[in-house]
Amino acid sequence: MMNTDTVAMPRVHQGRNVKRFRDVLGVKQETLAAELNMTQQAFSKLEQKEVIDEKILIKVAEALHIPVEALKNMTDEAAVNIVANTFNSHDTSTSISYYPTFNPIDKVIELYERMLKNEQEKVRLLQEALRDKK
Repeated sequence: MMNTDTVAMPRVHQGRNVKRFRDVLGVKQETLAAELNMTQQAFSKLEQKEVIDEKILIKVAEALHIPVEALKNMTDEAAVNIVANTFNSHDTSTSISYYPTFNPIDKVIELYERMLKNEQEKVRLLQEALRDKK
């Protein structure tokens, strides 16, 4: 009998996360590729990978000055929430002259930390539920 109560975990696409953070920080592919001693074409292919080698992921995170966990764990849903919470107006004339008074990466990290705390709470509750069934 299949358990229908299981929660589907959202998929993480690490390459898209690299691209998102690179775009938010205004860093060009060529710049990061040079820092990682690879061609721009090779870096472009890296951004298309769902899973990136741990050592390369750490180097990318260091080059972008962000926690590697953000690249490893941020889901597409979280990225959409970040964009939705950062740009709350659909009027393009206001977003063109949008100058945040905060560092956007700080908001991304803050959101990531909240999401991580929520996931840890879910795991704790699931573990308790499993213990209670025994």
